[in-house]
Amino acid sequence: MREETGKLDFEKVIEEFERITKDAENVQKETLRKILEENASTEYLQNLGLNGRTDPESFKACVPLVTYKDFEPYIQRMVDGDVSPILTEKPITAVSLSSGTSQGNRKFIPWNDELFKTTVQIYQTSFAFRNRDFPIQDGKALSFIYGSNAPPKKGDVILGTATSNVFGNPGYKNAMQALKSQSCSPDDVIFSPDFQQSLYCHFLCGLLFREEVQSISSTFAHSIIYAFRTFEQDWEELVNDIKEGVLSSRITVPSIRDAMSKLLKPNPELANLIHKKCAGLSNWYGLIPELFPNVKYIQGIMTGAMEPYLNKLRHYAGEVPLVTSEYGSSEGWIASNVNPKVAPEFATYAVLPQIAYFEFIPITQLDGTQVKLEAVGLTDVKIGEEYEIVLTNPAGLYRYRLGDIVKVMGFHNSTPEIKYMRRSGLLLTITTDKHSENDLQLSVENASKFLAEVKKEVIDYTSYIDLSTEPAHYVIFWEISGETNDEVLSECCRCLDKSFIDPAYMFYRKCKGIGALELRVVGKGTFEKILESQVARGVPVSQFKTPRCVGPTNTTMLQILFENVVKSYVSTAYD
Repeated sequence: MREETGKLDFEKVIEEFERITKDAENVQKETLRKILEENASTEYLQNLGLNGRTDPESFKACVPLVTYKDFEPYIQRMVDGDVSPILTEKPITAVSLSSGTSQGNRKFIPWNDELFKTTVQIYQTSFAFRNRDFPIQDGKALSFIYGSNAPPKKGDVILGTATSNVFGNPGYKNAMQALKSQSCSPDDVIFSPDFQQSLYCHFLCGLLFREEVQSISSTFAHSIIYAFRTFEQDWEELVNDIKEGVLSSRITVPSIRDAMSKLLKPNPELANLIHKKCAGLSNWYGLIPELFPNVKYIQGIMTGAMEPYLNKLRHYAGEVPLVTSEYGSSEGWIASNVNPKVAPEFATYAVLPQIAYFEFIPITQLDGTQVKLEAVGLTDVKIGEEYEIVLTNPAGLYRYRLGDIVKVMGFHNSTPEIKYMRRSGLLLTITTDKHSENDLQLSVENASKFLAEVKKEVIDYTSYIDLSTEPAHYVIFWEISGETNDEVLSECCRCLDKSFIDPAYMFYRKCKGIGALELRVVGKGTFEKILESQVARGVPVSQFKTPRCVGPTNTTMLQILFENVVKSYVSTAYD
């Protein structure tokens, strides 16, 4: 699919996608056959009695639906150095660590070159459709990505993250160049051991190449927001670096200083231009197009837990389109956004039938009453129904329940277009009340309307179940953009409480079986401290997602929240 110039022929990528999705059922059978043939002699499949069979019927009859806990003993053996064919025929040489930001427990997910190939496939597909709607020329991308120059090893197994395993693959740079997505930043900036120094230099590189920047991206929308909030604090120092041609003393990593010295030369004219643009902005609205006049779009995962950040991102973006990118997880990629002009809130993802074998458990089975769960195939799902995704991938996960709930919105040829809804587990529950991540998000959105009336906003939020009181109650933590009066925040608290419309919650609140909801406002920079605490324990900033509920075992995060409370309000909604 390459032209003579070495660039991808994007029309051929789209043609191939159309061909594959028209025959999704047979492509799925072939994908499963290949995975099972290559791993037929593994301990896991042998013990289940599959005996070399590769058809979907035998696979489903012999191989159970499982969660991470079922695979954990096998993966731990691999991490500990067992190179026998446990889950895959070829030894696993790398493991992706999930972020574990909610409960503080990180999962170890097998990674191999086959997963990198599927990553390239999904990048190519998404970019082909994105480039058709938002064509870019040969330019540069300001990509807020962060790797690790020396990932830790346990025996022969590299312990990294899904993102660092992608960025660190020898084929990554060539793949990005083929996608017209050459990063402004040199490798030494991307693979720095200090993400704050990387971030500073990402911006410095972007400003030096400001006329050439045609796209801005990061893995998650949150990372882009974090970057531009940081820019608000650092812009004058960045301008001075450009003016003098001397890198700030805050950059102490020798490899970064060496790399940046090759790019940085005195440029008073550029420095004055950037200073004038920043000084002339009102509340930083439209910052991105002012800094990067030729940017065509801003890209990252913007659905699910990232939706609360869209308003702030649009504030920075002005008229520049926001484009949500691919849909996947640490366990593997799932689907591409083939309709990039659709606003992120309404975006759907078309499942790529060749990158893994997919099954779907109807949500009606997940109420806990069904003894045996039954999953349907990729092409058997129904429009308008919700399902939990089940994944079988080339890196040794078989019938693995991802825990993601999606809704089928339609079909692209014969492959479903899905919308991410939420995680399958309940976020908040004290008695028989049930609240999902979506329920909390809607509650926060409703209550934050009172803040908007006084020109304030919620910067970030999370929740906690306080079992120390009788009866137990929910605590919502907010960081807001500036001070406001008690009357407004008391009304916000009351609205948060009333916005939980689960019948069981309303019943128990009225009869005092659940205590009054509490809103705790935390000081400026609290969620930045949470991010930094997670980075300190090895979570890359590009992978970080603010947990919407902090579990009792995550003592570090809870301590940061408790220590930074500046105001507290108790709901009077049911008094």
